[in-house]
Amino acid sequence: MWYVNSRAIIERNNQHGVEIVVQNRSKPDQPATIELPGGRIDPYESLTEALRREVKEETGLDIVEIEGYETKVDTVGIESEFEVECIRPFAAYQTIRGPFDSVGYYFRCKASGALLTSGDGTANVRWMPVDALRDMMREDPLQFSSVDRAGILFYLKHLELKN
Repeated sequence: MWYVNSRAIIERNNQHGVEIVVQNRSKPDQPATIELPGGRIDPYESLTEALRREVKEETGLDIVEIEGYETKVDTVGIESEFEVECIRPFAAYQTIRGPFDSVGYYFRCKASGALLTSGDGTANVRWMPVDALRDMMREDPLQFSSVDRAGILFYLKHLELKN
């Protein structure tokens, strides 16, 4: 099996610092894990359309800003057999070992609206302070989904390098 995913790192700043949206997901025969919103893109769905759809389904939030969206170009309107979109994501991943192969793209986002308590296959959707996220990753990285573990580590490293 081969999957392509679009995933969101939804940020907000408040008096406690930076927070991001996380959620829990249970899959058959696996313990519940913490993950970032997002999921598989549908055939011929753009990465950003999939991102908006998945975030809405899972969290109830509407994406209002996507970092890198200003770089988007596409070939819509150019007579061709293909229409192609190019955009700069925050990060990209590919599984290099495991039960299935997938590739995906993380986008840093801002969103509006109220969080659902549970969404499409998700529960305990919540804002988490980045400091708490960092501590939880140090204490027990296996509590995070396999794919998002790398994405969260990349995000935390990016924040450290930025400061």
